[in-house]
Amino acid sequence: MGTIGVVLVEAPEIGQGPRFAALFTDGHILGTDNQGRDLLALTVHATPAMLEMIISGAVFTTIVATIVGTVSGYKGGIIDRISMVVTDIMLTIPGLPLVIVIAAILDPRTPWVVGIVLTINAWAGLARTIRAQVLTVREESYVEASRVMGFSTSGILRRDIIPQLMPYIGVNFMQAARNVIFASVGLYYLGVLPFTHYNWGIILNQAYGGGALWNVSYFHWMAVPIVTISLISLSLILLTQSADRVFNPRVRAKHSRTISDDDDAVEHN
Repeated sequence: MGTIGVVLVEAPEIGQGPRFAALFTDGHILGTDNQGRDLLALTVHATPAMLEMIISGAVFTTIVATIVGTVSGYKGGIIDRISMVVTDIMLTIPGLPLVIVIAAILDPRTPWVVGIVLTINAWAGLARTIRAQVLTVREESYVEASRVMGFSTSGILRRDIIPQLMPYIGVNFMQAARNVIFASVGLYYLGVLPFTHYNWGIILNQAYGGGALWNVSYFHWMAVPIVTISLISLSLILLTQSADRVFNPRVRAKHSRTISDDDDAVEHN
C-alpha cells in the first residue's frame, strides 16, 4: 500500500462518491466518509507517511540505544556512569507528556521528524539492556584477544561486540516500529500532532467526530483504519517472531526438533 498502492489507487478527493457509502457500494470497496472520500484511497495514501514515521522512529531508537549501550558497557568508568545517569533520567520522564511538549514546541510537519519526536526517549530502556549484554560479551576471549592486539575501541565494537547483539537489536527494531504506529495514531487521533498529511489516526478522529461510534451505518468509517492498524501490527509481530527464530539458536533448535518430531509421527502413522 505504501509503494505500489499510491500509484494504483487514485488520491482521495471530496465528492468522489456519495456520502457514507457502505462497503462494496458504487465501486467503493471500503465505502466513503462524510465528505464522499473513498476510504480505500484514504487508507492507502496514509500508508507512505506512516512507513516514513516507522522507519525514522525505529532507526533513531535503535541507533541511539546501540551506541549508548555498547560504548557504556564496553568502556565503563566515567563514560558508563555519565551515560547511565542520562539514560536513567530519560527513563523517569513520562513519554507521552514529553512528546506532547516537544510536538507543541517544534510543530513537526514531516513524517521523518514526527517519527523521531515520538521516540525521543524510547531508546533509554533498550540502551540499558544492551549495556547489560555488553558487560558479558566484553569478557569473552575473542574480545580480549582483539584488545591485546591493539585494535581500536570502535573496531572492537564494530567487529566483535555489535554482531553478537544483532539478533536482539533486530527484534527490538520491530518492537520500536510497532510503538511508533500506536503512538502516532493515538496522538493524531487526539489532535496533538498537526494534520499535515493523511493518517489513520486522523481518519479515526474524523470518524469519531462524525458519529461512527454510535451509528451502525457509519461504523465502517471507523472499522477500516482499526483493521489496517491491527493487520500491520500483527505483521510486525510475526516478523519479530520469525527474526527471533532465525537469529536465536535456541529457538531455531527447538523449532527444528518440533518439525522433526511431527515428521516422525506422520511417517509412523
